Amino acid sequence: MKLFYSPTSPYVRKVMVVLHETGQLPDVELAPASGTPLDPDAALMGHNPLSKVPALERAEGPTLYDSRVICRFLDDRAKAGLYPQGAAQWDTLTLEATADGILDAALLMVYENRLRPEPLRFSPFVEGQWAKVARACSALNSRWIAHLSRPLDAGQIAVGCALGYLDFRHDARNWRAGNDALAAWYADFAARPSMTATVPPA
Repeated sequence: MKLFYSPTSPYVRKVMVVLHETGQLPDVELAPASGTPLDPDAALMGHNPLSKVPALERAEGPTLYDSRVICRFLDDRAKAGLYPQGAAQWDTLTLEATADGILDAALLMVYENRLRPEPLRFSPFVEGQWAKVARACSALNSRWIAHLSRPLDAGQIAVGCALGYLDFRHDARNWRAGNDALAAWYADFAARPSMTATVPPA
């Protein structure tokens, strides 16, 4: 398999953590890819028409894209059980969606400041995105902390990568303030070998 990736993408990091946790990293060739909505990677478009990483090329079918699809595929391939069966799967999927929502909002903040010309930047939009992040972190700290403390699943991986991205791109915002339980959980989770091996380069 070939994974089109960027080492700074939090969506790619989710996939990389799953590869580490399930022992499938040796099965994957890493192919660097880059681009933005304003300057997409032309080579990547042949594998993903959205020109977004991650994208997983495989011999047995079309290239997979979207981190949730790829993580689910890799979990099924390894029979790792990161997506539980029965009623528990809905909690895991909702937790993963919450984490990806944090990433979506955090990335829009980056794009607003990095891609939009300064005279056209709209600070209320940026603050509105951060408000989503803050609400999600508060919910993780209260509603989801028991789930986060269970045996490893895909929801926990997604949350760990989302919080890592907040530290990477929005550290000054201090998501830990008022979220002591979540901060303590993340301190332990970030020490996992799969997380330390996938820290984005500064």
